[in-house]
Amino acid sequence: MLIKQRFVLDTSAFTDVELRNKLGDGDLTKTIENMVDLIAKARTKLNISCHMPPVTYKELIDYISLYDCPEEIKTRLDTWIVKKTPNRYETKIPSQIFYEYVRDMRERINKGMKIAEEMIWEAATESLVMKSRGHERQKIEVNTIGEAIREFRKKYRSALRKGTLDSAPDLDVLLLAKELDAGVVAADTGIKSWGERLGLRFLDATSFPKMIQEYLKYYR
Repeated sequence: MLIKQRFVLDTSAFTDVELRNKLGDGDLTKTIENMVDLIAKARTKLNISCHMPPVTYKELIDYISLYDCPEEIKTRLDTWIVKKTPNRYETKIPSQIFYEYVRDMRERINKGMKIAEEMIWEAATESLVMKSRGHERQKIEVNTIGEAIREFRKKYRSALRKGTLDSAPDLDVLLLAKELDAGVVAADTGIKSWGERLGLRFLDATSFPKMIQEYLKYYR
């Protein structure tokens, strides 16, 4: 009997753009079909099980519903993905990790505030210049304020969200992996960064199917 291996999958383990290009020729439905085939073979032949927290699984189903994926895909996912809520009360996380997370978020908030201040000054200055040149209010709002808001959102999102845990599904993935002593599969840099801090095995979304395919070459 092969040693049991467990992996906890993030939504990005199915939806990552690079994964789609490599595994499904850019098509989401084809990518998920190929992933499910590999997961089924891994479970039946290699004693590898793939898990998702319910909140993360719902996020995946909601996502593929937007792309009108066939109902059969959802049925197959429901069959081969093990859904389990992490034990949030008993799973132990070192206090140092919590300390580092709070410090990281404080630094990101300060950075976000600085970005907001800079964008306000830029938009206000440009608006005054345009007004002094006789531009109409509507043009100022569209060309200056509207563009400033779009640029602010892009910079703010990058400052506060990139490379950290910014949602309940992300956190549940790590908690479940910690509880099950499982590997984590994702294309999310925040999950990777904090998963490694927790001492969890991490596989990039594009590496996981390659690993399964390599294992299957030697299956007898």
